[in-house]
Amino acid sequence: MQQLDIFADSRDVTLRNDILEQLQRRDATAARTALDRLACEYPDDGALSAMTVLVQKLGSGPGAPFADHAALDGARRHLEKEVLPALRRVFPVHVGKSWIAPCWQSLAQRAALLAFRGCHADSHAAPLWIQAGDRASAAQAVEGIDAWWHIPAPLAWMTEARYRAQGLDAAWPLLVELAWLSPARFAGLLSALGDAALGTLRQRFDAAFPGTGELDDYAWFPAWLLVVKPALAGRLGEARVRHELAAARATALLGEILRREHEGDQHELVSLRQALSRLHAGLFEVYMATRNVRHR
Repeated sequence: MQQLDIFADSRDVTLRNDILEQLQRRDATAARTALDRLACEYPDDGALSAMTVLVQKLGSGPGAPFADHAALDGARRHLEKEVLPALRRVFPVHVGKSWIAPCWQSLAQRAALLAFRGCHADSHAAPLWIQAGDRASAAQAVEGIDAWWHIPAPLAWMTEARYRAQGLDAAWPLLVELAWLSPARFAGLLSALGDAALGTLRQRFDAAFPGTGELDDYAWFPAWLLVVKPALAGRLGEARVRHELAAARATALLGEILRREHEGDQHELVSLRQALSRLHAGLFEVYMATRNVRHR
């Protein structure tokens, strides 16, 4: 006879596993019944509080459309501050991510009628669709915002949606525009994406770029990138240049410099390089160092 493992087959473990099984099946009624058994027999069980939060969330139903942005903010805080910690307490990361996706989807659907408001910049359906893993719906929600490419939050959402759906190569033009428009949002998105190649480039930039050390330095990341990765000139050149921003003008100028270098137009290069030096002397030094050219 196989010897009974008192740890693996104990009553409390069995009851907890029953709850987890019903949670994964998204059977709210059965999960509530299993939870009640655990609470009755083991009222001091360490997992009881976290499981209670998840069972309650599962049984809460889809809910009505949000009446205003404050209602959405409250529902999102509940998900982030209560449901997600409970999920991490009882499920592995990959299981938890798939379990919570329908909850994000529900919030996004309920937020569909809320217009974008600058004072509630993150209270919109688009970032909720991203959390739910539905990039197409996220992009569609952003496209409903007038001139979204001129506004940091929706530009960041569209950039992430593009990256998640199509990868880094497709996202480069929007990443460039975001760096120019909102260096802080750009830095935050780099962290959120967790892309290894972007992470390496960011580390190089942080270590080598002659800036102030503040977040505003990231506005110059696209121009610096053209210096260290000139092969990206084609993709970065697709970004909509914001001529009122010095960092955007510098990026466009470097693109022109690279083209002139390829053509061997030395006369025009002199004036272009002087213009780059006036925009950012430190960036100009980095550029000239890669060319191994002595300049005055």
